[in-house]
Amino acid sequence: MDASERVENLILGGGEPGKYIAWELAREGRRSVVVERALIGGSCPNIACLPSKNEIRSAKVADLLRHAQAYGLRTGPVTTDMKGVRQRKREMVDGLVEIHRKRFAANGLEFLLGEGRFVASRTVEVRLAAGGIRRIEAERVFLDLGTKATIPGIPGLADAGPLTHVEALELDRLPEHLIVLGGGYVGVEFAQTFRRFGSRVTVVEFGRQLMSREDPEVAEAVRAIFEEDGIDVVLAAETRAVEGRSGDRVHFHVGTAAGERVIDGSDVLVAAGRTPNTKGIGLELAGVECGPHGYVTVNERLETTAPGIWAMGECAGSPQFTHAAFDDFRVVRDTLAGGERTTHGRLVPYCVFIDPELARVGLNESEAKQKRMDVRVVTLPMASVLRARSLGEMRGFMKALLDAHSDRILGFTMLGPEAGEVGAVVQTAMLAGLPYTGLRDAIFTHPTMAEGLNVLFANVPAPRGHGEKS
Repeated sequence: MDASERVENLILGGGEPGKYIAWELAREGRRSVVVERALIGGSCPNIACLPSKNEIRSAKVADLLRHAQAYGLRTGPVTTDMKGVRQRKREMVDGLVEIHRKRFAANGLEFLLGEGRFVASRTVEVRLAAGGIRRIEAERVFLDLGTKATIPGIPGLADAGPLTHVEALELDRLPEHLIVLGGGYVGVEFAQTFRRFGSRVTVVEFGRQLMSREDPEVAEAVRAIFEEDGIDVVLAAETRAVEGRSGDRVHFHVGTAAGERVIDGSDVLVAAGRTPNTKGIGLELAGVECGPHGYVTVNERLETTAPGIWAMGECAGSPQFTHAAFDDFRVVRDTLAGGERTTHGRLVPYCVFIDPELARVGLNESEAKQKRMDVRVVTLPMASVLRARSLGEMRGFMKALLDAHSDRILGFTMLGPEAGEVGAVVQTAMLAGLPYTGLRDAIFTHPTMAEGLNVLFANVPAPRGHGEKS
């Protein structure tokens, strides 16, 4: 093997933060090498965020067609062409990959497809996908290793060959009966999507509610929506064994409070959490420590325990959202430039793209109780929002948390149409330190979903101990 090549920057993983730090360093004229295992552009444009939302949109169209009569329209029978759904998704992905190819062709930037493994401090051996091995020694290394779907150690589950989100997005057939193991954010999105495509769907969740991090009434509202949509949800269910083969016939042996139940299905989708891609790549040889769950140990500047090595995105334990990973890039970029940006106190929003959408920013009521915080809570049913009435989509509600003694907004949750966009309005107010009265008194376009914020905040109870502030 040739002696080690020396470069200024090595980026291990070309996902969201990895590609942006590479592009930034190349723009500054710093020689950089990106090592990516397989996905040009990372998981978001290839197998996760954008492809899933593409298929969710196809499912929304199918749902609208099935309910066309409610809008005064007549259509014939609706069937799903999964090959057509997949092709639409693939065309979008191909376009996004081509955009990334062009950006990776920047001067001073080399993009390698291959498997990277540390052999010494800041030295990585790369087994190239095209064949051959290169050893690269860098002044600085940036880890963007990502995560993968966790396959729980349930007897028979791995042998059943279950789908993860990756394989589910490549299906060219419609499962007869899809069993979704896990009622978290990924599980609920896929459950509703395949139900709308025409599959029978059962969600099996170990916890006592869907989406364990949400307030109980939020989770219950989603469960009720799923019931209306014909999705069977089994809660507080311990999957004890799986028999059969996904894609043919599977049998889930599930323990519930009412006794053991056997759920028969045709396919299994596992959506039971994520595992960081940190094992087997020699991090210990680089002096990079990991926590008990395999996530890289970092400080608030995303510096690892090894000098000259940073970790970003999901592998560093950051919130598992692309927008959080992008902000990790900004933290590292500003650190390199001598800035003060850190991950401390970040206000990270998120949106679950079920229909209606579920968006949240800041605290919810459950978290406030855990922190023993004194708060005021105000809610508004979506039926009170005129835009929702005009759309004929009135399921859900808005909910805001305010400080008990001031007008400060602590958190906002919305289950309703365009919730992600409305959540961004509240987030902006929170970032600016705007009191809730600013949203209460703002003039929003009529009729829009954001206009509901006027009504929501007009019903805020007075602060504890004194009259209403204005």
